[in-house]
Amino acid sequence: MFCSTCGRSVADGIAFCPACGSGLQAGPAPPPQQAPAPPVPAAAMPMAAYPVQPFWDYALWGNRAIGYLIDALLVGVGMALLYFVIGGFLATISGLGGHGIGGAMCCALLLCFPLAMLLVGLYNSVYLISQRGYSIGQGVVHVKVVDANGRFLSQGTAFLRLLVRVLMAFIFVLHVLDMLWPLWDERRQTLHDKAVGCYVINNPTGV
Repeated sequence: MFCSTCGRSVADGIAFCPACGSGLQAGPAPPPQQAPAPPVPAAAMPMAAYPVQPFWDYALWGNRAIGYLIDALLVGVGMALLYFVIGGFLATISGLGGHGIGGAMCCALLLCFPLAMLLVGLYNSVYLISQRGYSIGQGVVHVKVVDANGRFLSQGTAFLRLLVRVLMAFIFVLHVLDMLWPLWDERRQTLHDKAVGCYVINNPTGV
């Protein structure tokens, strides 16, 4: 270092200048350098929390049941028409009389429910749902069917949903279980909803 009075070079650690006797003051010690923090592994970094499924205002089971009953009335009308058409056709081609006609009508009745559900559903549960998001009954109770992105179902997806529902109608217990499933399901889905990954949500605006 150098003496601040006479400018002579002085060795470090000397308190007084040997030339002029002035006291020497050591400059401030430089701050200790800190070692850089080790990089954090990517696996240890906190991940942003993303919901597995966006939240929807899922429709209550009671509202869905009322909508289903309204739609079922349309299916009932279709059943009545099919019952007489198919029953009369079976009785004619079988050439049965008396008790045999009753057996043919019984067979017709077994076919009428799923067939009417399919035929009526092509308009009510496929076309309408793909175009506006809800069937006639669902429109009355203000609920609609959407996919995981909140969009209307395509006609293909809506048809597959209807087909699963019709196939389950052949087994009464499975059909009832499908209708009751939203009572304990976290997202209030029926089994035919789960089959295509759709949801029934409240639609208070009716849009």
